[in-house]
Amino acid sequence: MERMTPLHPKPKLVATDVDGTLIDDAEKVSARTKAVVTALVADGATFVLATGRPPRWIDPVVSELGYAPLAVCGNGAVVYDSAGDRVLASHALDVETLAWLAELAERALPGCGLAAERVGASAHDAATPQFVSSPTYEHAWLNPDDTVVSHAEVIDSPAIKMLIRLSTARSSQMRAALAPLIGDRAEITYSTENGLIELAVPGVTKASGLAEVAELVGVAESGIVAFGDMPNDVPMLTMAGHGVAMGNAHPEALAAADEVTGRNVDDGVAMVLERWWG
Repeated sequence: MERMTPLHPKPKLVATDVDGTLIDDAEKVSARTKAVVTALVADGATFVLATGRPPRWIDPVVSELGYAPLAVCGNGAVVYDSAGDRVLASHALDVETLAWLAELAERALPGCGLAAERVGASAHDAATPQFVSSPTYEHAWLNPDDTVVSHAEVIDSPAIKMLIRLSTARSSQMRAALAPLIGDRAEITYSTENGLIELAVPGVTKASGLAEVAELVGVAESGIVAFGDMPNDVPMLTMAGHGVAMGNAHPEALAAADEVTGRNVDDGVAMVLERWWG
């Protein structure tokens, strides 16, 4: 499926979501996609990962690509240099806000579990327990590096995002219930409909993180092409000079995009990038 638009000028920066976008359902980067990423980097364009993943989950993508790019992690809360394993910037919810959000979530979504994502100076900062969850938190996907702590300990340190999990609900329903109560005290989004929403510092989105990277490398927003598939990609698809939704994308991402390409399992990212680096 492809909704064609007039050819956008050759981008100076290409940003792509990871899960459901760059990688296939086996978490692999196809040879076709790897080749076009290699070509764009060789041509002097900047390639950026923009993901809900934390920095410590970037290594497998780097291995698949054979290239270590800058990465916008945690839905915009962290700018990470994967080549140097350095956190260049981070934005964290303070303890007072985390406590308020936790009380609100537990009142509005009875039975939910809470977790917090933290970040240190690098992706593998052993001094910082990077993911902590309450005993009632049910993972939406495999998370082998979880540290289960008391409810109080989940919210006792600043966090780049709070995760709220209610396996019996849809994420969109959870957002609808919480958003009017939270107002402008936190950013709320989700990357799966499987009963998981994520809260961050107000104004922190993939768009804000990508804007930080664009300023760092000296590229205007008009020179960005961005790819994504879920509601957490919508701000980035909107801010980029050309936003591309995957054929497998959520309706909100489809509506926000300038163009719809093929599915992640059909090399949808490569289909677009080959216009300039084919």
